[in-house]
Amino acid sequence: MQADFRGSPAPLAALHGQANQLLGGGAPAFKARLQALRGYPVIVNLWASWCEPCQSEFPIYQRVAVAYGRRVAFLGIDAKDSNANAAAFLRRFPVTYPSYTDPSGAIERSIDAYSAYPQTFYFNARGGLAYDNAGPYTSVVEFEHDIAFYLHVK
Repeated sequence: MQADFRGSPAPLAALHGQANQLLGGGAPAFKARLQALRGYPVIVNLWASWCEPCQSEFPIYQRVAVAYGRRVAFLGIDAKDSNANAAAFLRRFPVTYPSYTDPSGAIERSIDAYSAYPQTFYFNARGGLAYDNAGPYTSVVEFEHDIAFYLHVK
């Protein structure tokens, strides 16, 4: 899978180098990462291991993140979860990008999430919130449509 990302811009390559990892640091670390990704569209997935719709959505994220990972940054936020359960979830549903742990909901609050799981946030290349989608994506086509429409990436 790493071959799929050969030649990625450095900020996106750094994400791929942290594939499937759980990162700490809370809202400050997450906000710093968003800042470092300015210039690229960013998709953020709010998820939790205990969330059944998240489980059905993750295979779609797996496919779309591979298809768009050289042009779009992907990040996860594992919300209100334990690291052990989140790590087990990621072993079952590996992804090509890292997730920030958010047991207290601080990151979630910092981006004005409304505790709908899963929730997807689309940030444009300037760092502005372009769209947020509450609920799971049920198909790759639906997800790709939103990427094209809200981030203008085909």
